[in-house]
Amino acid sequence: MGIKSFIGRRKRQKKEVLRPALVSEYMTKKLITFNPDQPIADVMEILIKNKISGGPVVNKKNELLGIISEGDCIKQISDSRYYNMPAENDTVEKHMVKNVETIDGNLNVFDAAKKFLDSKRRRFPIVENGKLVGQISQKDILIAALQQKGHNWK
Repeated sequence: MGIKSFIGRRKRQKKEVLRPALVSEYMTKKLITFNPDQPIADVMEILIKNKISGGPVVNKKNELLGIISEGDCIKQISDSRYYNMPAENDTVEKHMVKNVETIDGNLNVFDAAKKFLDSKRRRFPIVENGKLVGQISQKDILIAALQQKGHNWK
């Protein structure tokens, strides 16, 4: 008499189809933004108070005009001391980076990570239809990568 198996019939497991995580799923949507006429001293206080390293500069229509960072503020402090110029009259527009590289919200987070490595940037704004909709940082990419680790990495 042969050996009988008591395990029973096995169901075929469906392979889970994985889609890549997108930048738009991990980007920050509630941003602290600055306006071009804002005094640079206000920006420094906001950066320190909110423990952020920079933020987008937008106009009243929420259109991206530039980015202001801690480094831009430090450069302003250094210049004002070197040239003996008061800092009270300085505005964001004078010190912000105007040529801003953006990233597409539909980009895969791993491709975004590559873009971060290639550009040496700490953050990328996401613009849709000319309006700022969010921002992705290197920390957001790390969060996405850790959540994807069990699914996409071998």
